[in-house]
Amino acid sequence: MEFKIEHTWNSIPVSHDPVVIRLIAENGGILMEVTAPFFNDPPAPPGAPGKPFNGLWDYEVVEAFFLNGQTRQYLEVELCPHGQHLVLLLCGRRKICKQELPVKFEVSRTSAKWNGRAHLPWSYFPAASDKFNAFAIHGSSVDRTYEALYPVPQCDIQKEQEPDFHRLEYFRSLNLTLLMGEDWKQPISDLWASCKHTN
Repeated sequence: MEFKIEHTWNSIPVSHDPVVIRLIAENGGILMEVTAPFFNDPPAPPGAPGKPFNGLWDYEVVEAFFLNGQTRQYLEVELCPHGQHLVLLLCGRRKICKQELPVKFEVSRTSAKWNGRAHLPWSYFPAASDKFNAFAIHGSSVDRTYEALYPVPQCDIQKEQEPDFHRLEYFRSLNLTLLMGEDWKQPISDLWASCKHTN
């Protein structure tokens, strides 16, 4: 599966090569590949590459959200071109139940582009994941740019509205059997057992 982020959060076309996200089936989970322009703005976060970094959303980052549309449980994956990552489990909008989960994440980059590969185990995915959205952020202060795979339609934008990646109503269908095969059943995750269902 391949997705291109071609608009800002409020449906304006981006002015650079789009961020590309690929989801690839692998044993035990999904490989998430990112190919993106490297803006190097803001500078690298002050955390070790290959380790979780809380607050990564304040830096240059590509994010993917995998949602169960009924329970509103979702997996948030944030990947940084400098090698840091942040993986969160959320039970209801913005309600974090687990964070800084470990993930195998490799990055390579040039002065103009970066590539990332994150191996996401099935235990991180909420049961019956059926909705998806993806985002990219770069730039500093007034030049901060927020991009979305499935943006807020311009007709829905309110005066002085700010970008919000947790607008779950704008996520769209994700059919993982197209990726994994018709006979595939999503493995049950013990990791979510301690997370309460909430709306």
